[in-house]
Amino acid sequence: MSHRNRAELLAAVTVAARRHHAAYTLFSQALADRLGLHPTDLQCVSLLGLDPRPRTTGEIAKLTGLTSGSATRLVDRLERAGLAGRSPDPHDRRKTLVSLTARRASEVDAAWDTPAKAFAAALDDFTDDELAVVERYLRRTTQVGDAQAERLREGEEQRVTRSGA
Repeated sequence: MSHRNRAELLAAVTVAARRHHAAYTLFSQALADRLGLHPTDLQCVSLLGLDPRPRTTGEIAKLTGLTSGSATRLVDRLERAGLAGRSPDPHDRRKTLVSLTARRASEVDAAWDTPAKAFAAALDDFTDDELAVVERYLRRTTQVGDAQAERLREGEEQRVTRSGA
């Protein structure tokens, strides 16, 4: 049992989370470099792979926090890289759907193979109960991160609107 009080534990978790974020950001950059991609493009491919149904560019913009124009350029890059393709939406002819393609899937999967094993090995000595706590923490902090990113984007839009008026 830890001899630290709650404030010390919370501070330690915050420091560890910031270090984790920095390390994962650097890992993501290195993996993107290995695949010849921009880190945002790699994250988009990863997010699209979690729910592989086709998405509109607008949905990709929301998923990645990009503007619609930036999301369009991201999809253009993914298409040129052979990672995504566009098709007409069968339910709305005004929309185009974006799907991951199989062309480079094996290359991306292979690039994730060793890191995935290493990340899994880092969890080997955790009990099932501890893994449930880790998952709960990650889900909650993901929700907080999404909300804070939205707050920051809205604040940026408000600043631009005020300075542009």
